Amino acid sequence: MGGFSAVEPGTDLSVHARELRRIHDAVLGGARSPGRPRAVVARSWRRMIELGLDPDGAGARDPLSRTEVERRRRATPLAWVIDDLRRALTSVADASRFLLVVTDADGVILWREGASSVRRRADGLGFSEGALWTEGQVGTNAIGTAIAEQAPVQLFSAEHFEAQQHPWYCTAAPLHDPRTGELLGVVDVSGPALTLHPAITALVETAVRLAESRLAQLHAERLERLRRASEHVIGTTSGPLLVVDDDGWVAHRSGIAVRDRIAAPQPEMTLAVPGLGVCVPERLDGGWLVRPAGGERRLLAVLDVAGLEPVLEVTSGTAPWRLALSRRHADILLRLVEAGAEGLTPAALSRALYGDATHEVTVRAEISRMRRALGALLVTAPYRIAPGVEVSVRRAP
Repeated sequence: MGGFSAVEPGTDLSVHARELRRIHDAVLGGARSPGRPRAVVARSWRRMIELGLDPDGAGARDPLSRTEVERRRRATPLAWVIDDLRRALTSVADASRFLLVVTDADGVILWREGASSVRRRADGLGFSEGALWTEGQVGTNAIGTAIAEQAPVQLFSAEHFEAQQHPWYCTAAPLHDPRTGELLGVVDVSGPALTLHPAITALVETAVRLAESRLAQLHAERLERLRRASEHVIGTTSGPLLVVDDDGWVAHRSGIAVRDRIAAPQPEMTLAVPGLGVCVPERLDGGWLVRPAGGERRLLAVLDVAGLEPVLEVTSGTAPWRLALSRRHADILLRLVEAGAEGLTPAALSRALYGDATHEVTVRAEISRMRRALGALLVTAPYRIAPGVEVSVRRAP
């Protein structure tokens, strides 16, 4: 994440803020500018202009209800590491001069903590729990721009699009699920612009890395507890099997070389697993026992794109496993079928879908969503159909 600071050490913050204000007013006013904004700022300002946002206005804040904020808190894995983030970011000497803000992947502020005087100033911006802090909602800001760029961002003073945010700095970094790379949310430190300390970027970077490491550790611990809790079942069950958690992550494998994850099991629904064939998951305490429903382990799949709604149908000598697909996911699956065993890199899949290699972040997010449903049918590095799965395509006549 290094290298995303908005100011160099030793910069006179007051002078720099005035320079940025002149650049902001000139660039957005169509006048001759005394300087150029940083590249990340220029890209964001262009997006804001295309959206028709007014730099002198204020985007609607309209925070979500307390009930909805609590629901989102319960649903996000960030709840498992919020205390770690607090310890990492609020234990420094000048913590009373900034706010710690944590959003979900949508950019909704779920937690906001800091000195009461700074919180009151933030309230005037609508920078409060439940507020949506994306670029489209409130203009160029570190949280929204970090989501748009999928990279850490620090903004200082008039690098913000909205004039009312110019008295602030903000430093934000995306926090990802260490298992899938999926965006979980954004960690942000914000405060009055003239209190910006050069160490803030390193502080946020370290906090995010520690939180991601902690999430990986908690995941491993949960799988180990599930494995131990299922030992009595494993010891009395013959043949190939898997023990997985509710999201399909593998806690134990026997007689099968499946990788890290299968599709998330659901009650009374069949499931296709390379190496096992079609399975009927059986509920365990805290997870699932997955074993073949029949003797045939080879998986035959038909990607049906002939109808209005694409469908993937997988058989293994038993009743088929059917999965409805979106048009986008069907298109991705079709590209992977055509690529064969060599598969596609994120850049190659981006070019196939969008015509260039600049959409790798979008591609990774789509593959992550697909793996929730397809599990081990789809493997990564590179993206491809799993060995042992034969896929044919049914197209419109």
